[in-house]
Order: sequence, then C-alpha cells, then structure tokens
Amino acid sequence: MKVLVLGAGVAGMSAAWCLAQDGHDVTVIERNHGVALETSYANGGQLSYSYVAPLAGPGVLPKLPPWLLRRDSPLRFTPEWDWRQWRWCLEFVMACTRAQSDLTTRRMLTLSFYSRAQMQRAIAEAGLTFNYVQNGKLIVHTDTTSFESARMLMDYQQRLGCEQAALSPDECVKLEPALAHLRPRLKGGIYTPSEDAGDCYLFCRGLEDRLRAGGHATFLFNTEIHRILRLRDRVLGVETSQGVLEADAYVLALGTHSPALLAPLGVDVPIYPLKGYSLTLPVKSETGAPRISVTDFKRKVVYARLGDELRVAGMADLAGMHARIDETRVQTLVSQVRDTFPECSDFSALKPWSGLRPATPKGTPVLGPTRYPNLFLNVGHGALGFTLAMGCGRVLADFVAKRKPEIALDGFLLDR
Repeated sequence: MKVLVLGAGVAGMSAAWCLAQDGHDVTVIERNHGVALETSYANGGQLSYSYVAPLAGPGVLPKLPPWLLRRDSPLRFTPEWDWRQWRWCLEFVMACTRAQSDLTTRRMLTLSFYSRAQMQRAIAEAGLTFNYVQNGKLIVHTDTTSFESARMLMDYQQRLGCEQAALSPDECVKLEPALAHLRPRLKGGIYTPSEDAGDCYLFCRGLEDRLRAGGHATFLFNTEIHRILRLRDRVLGVETSQGVLEADAYVLALGTHSPALLAPLGVDVPIYPLKGYSLTLPVKSETGAPRISVTDFKRKVVYARLGDELRVAGMADLAGMHARIDETRVQTLVSQVRDTFPECSDFSALKPWSGLRPATPKGTPVLGPTRYPNLFLNVGHGALGFTLAMGCGRVLADFVAKRKPEIALDGFLLDR
C-alpha cells in the first residue's frame, strides 16, 4: 500500500518506520529541509514512561493564580482573540478533577509502557545511536506537601505497574551527587529506575538513514502542505507546493498545524500549542552535572544528560502559534540551572530553543481513524511526543493495515 505521512517530527518518523516495517511504500512530506527541525529538535530528552500524569489535575487549579502573576512561572498565559485558545482553556479546567486525572493516567501508562517496548524493539532492530541511556529518573521536591502528594501518586501508579521508590534527601544526593548543592532544600524525591533519555533529533535522523538505506521510504523536504483534497467520504490527495500527491492512505502527524488542515474536512481536534523552552549546555564538570535524569518538580524543569551535553527544558506558554524565543524565559531558565547545578557548565556556549507542543486539554493524544476511512491521525502528544512516538507509530500502522491494535485505545480515538 502507498502511504503518505504528513510531517517529519518524531511522531511522523516513528509512524513511517512502523509502516515501512509492515512493507508499505512510504512517502514522508515535510516543509523544512530535514527531519525533526521544529518541536522535536531540542526537546527535554527524557523518555518518561512512568511520568505521564496529565497537567490537568485537581492540584493545578489552586496554583494557577500565583503562577500567572509570576514572571518566572512554569506556566504563562497570554490571552489572544482566538476562540480555540479559550475553548482549550475551558476544557482544560473541566478536566482538572481527580476522577479524570486518574483515568487519564491509567490510559497513558498503558500507552507509554507499550511505547517503551516498541522503542526498545526499534533500537535493537535498527541499531540506532542517539545518546540513548537507560539511566533512570529522579524527581526532586523542595516542598513537603508536594512530596507527600508525590508519594500518594507513586502508591497509585505502583498498582498500575510502575516500579518507583520514595527517597530521603540524603538518599537523593547519594543517588545523584550533583544534587549536593541543593541538599539543604530537599524534602525528598521519587526515583524510577526504568526511565531512559536520548537525543530526539538524532533519533529521527537515525530513522531517516535506516529508511533510506533500506529503500523503504521517500522524503519530500521543503514541501508545503496546502490542503487535503477529498471527494465525499474519501481523501483523494494532498495539495502541496510540489503538486498534488496521491496515496492509498494518509497519516497526519503535523502537531500544532493539524487543526487548521483538518478543519475544512469537518474534523475537529482539540489541540492548542504550549510553547516550551530548552537549553543545551556543554558539560564542564562530571561531578557538577547530573548523570541520571532529574526533574525539579516545583519549577517543572527537566535535566537530561546527552553525551557530553546537558539538556535542560521546561515552561509552558499558552500564547498562540508563535515559536519565537522569548529572551526573558531563556534567562529564567538559565538562572534556574545556575541555582540547581551551578557547576554543570561554564554557560559560555548555551544553545536556547523553543518549540510548540501540540497539547490536548486532557493530555491524551488523538490517534487512529477519522470519518474518512483512508485518513488517520497521530497528533496531540503534548510534551510526551518522544516518549509515546513508537507506541503511537505501531498503533497507526495497525490501523492502516486494518489490524486490531495490541492495546486498548479508550480515550485516544477521535470523539468529535
């Protein structure tokens, strides 16, 4: 079967890999000059299979007023004259219940554990190298209340198959000595040994190289997608800057650009961008930079060691479709790194980046078929695109092949 994959970020590339493994003739369309040059380019680097609880939870609403009043807040809201932004906000608030949060967490853990298995399989089959490490993850807490809440979530997730441990401040420093500077403020941490890290951009480049070498895929870069063409209940082709491209099936993996392309088809996906920021720093000191993945829970900042560099990522700006870098946010991130790991780098060659995470209000991606039997969705992964990519790619390949996916997909299928 001939399949067009729209988008060459980590979601599109993972779907292309899984489709090619099934023997399909795959063409990947991308507006940039290469793969993974937007949201996937410099993301947090953590493969957080056990940390998929949604942002929308009962504990987030009381935090919103003080967050919105602080310049260094992990979440910033800039109102726009855009009904999609306000609808997203309303649906987000409605999802901030314990029942919905627990339900979403259960569903996401099923998908993320499946994705971990698919990722490890792909790494073994393709021989990918992308600074991949299975080094575990430690979430540190500097507030007693948040640590106790984390212990409760840990107890809940352990019943769902997560292997985690609550650590004392001294145990946190013993596990990750680079945290010694933070010891007086630590209240505890949650450690998950099964978490991984890697460079998402290099991962996508590796998939591209393997797909090209095997003759399993064609890549059309510098190609703008104008619209999806349909006749009654079937997609006929995609109008692009290189003409109309036709296929038997179409997989849409365009992140935050998906809603605008789908709207003329009468397909509505609840996606809005949450802009995130990252820094990539050269490691100056082996003892000053963390060896395992670390998350500062209060600041919502993640640290991942990628070879001889440290990737630092965080923040979420609900501020429209603008991916440009806000220097004040970058400086906030720099100051937080200096405070947490002051000896990690000399900060002379830091590389800032920002990207638009395609988020849904509930925190679940939208996967699978649409009202058009040959159009399939792989969108809305939020900050978990890298973590969920391979699992979602396999699910999409199953749908294209008319196979029943191996996991339950309640809550992930299009419902509007």
